Amino acid sequence: MTDTHAHQATSKAGTQGITLARTPLHDLRSHVCERLGEAARTWLDQALDEAAAHPGAHGPISVWELRLAEAGRRCGPEHADAVRILILHAARADTDALTRVYAQGTAAERRAVLHALPHLVSGPEALPLVEDALRTNDTRLLAAAVGPYAARHLDTHHWRHAVLKCLFTGVPVAEVADLDRRAHADAELARMLGDYAAERTAAGRPVPEDLHRVLTLTDPTATPPAPAADHGPNGAEGTHGKES
Repeated sequence: MTDTHAHQATSKAGTQGITLARTPLHDLRSHVCERLGEAARTWLDQALDEAAAHPGAHGPISVWELRLAEAGRRCGPEHADAVRILILHAARADTDALTRVYAQGTAAERRAVLHALPHLVSGPEALPLVEDALRTNDTRLLAAAVGPYAARHLDTHHWRHAVLKCLFTGVPVAEVADLDRRAHADAELARMLGDYAAERTAAGRPVPEDLHRVLTLTDPTATPPAPAADHGPNGAEGTHGKES
């Protein structure tokens, strides 16, 4: 199974994919706990209590960082991303902590950090993590990078190239948060898409269907879409402040 197909399959499980960044954390926890066995729920409750009691950095590695590494084994790979997000939130991980976990973590841990960004960081200070992920060819990492945090903070130039990167690598553009609003009437994005389509056609290669969808969104005569609902770091719509 390819990375893209694997991502699409796990998205259907309900605790993977873009919903991780868009679902309020209390709903995410309820959703996960309903699907975990008793032993895994007990482990998660303990891990969250430990993280809340000992947030921040303690020694070379914090206990909650050890729990991040255990999440897949304890709760199953289909729930590990969501579990890691909940642990990061309980630990009140700030940008420095998230950067450390991202730098030192596995691809799965990096993915969880990216999904956690809109829940934990209100400003643009974590953009270097998004930009790093966008330089990879890991489709699941790319899909996590183009979530609500990127939609809110990534500048226009980098955002356009992120959309093109999704088309290059086969990441569905449905993963790009707030795509309709940001693509609306974007003539430069339309030009870039047209150039890419022409290159594909000249090389005798098919043009991705998603490219036509995004190109349609750039139409300046279309009705501008309403802003997407934003749950923000506090898990409430319209809230941008970081949880204390």
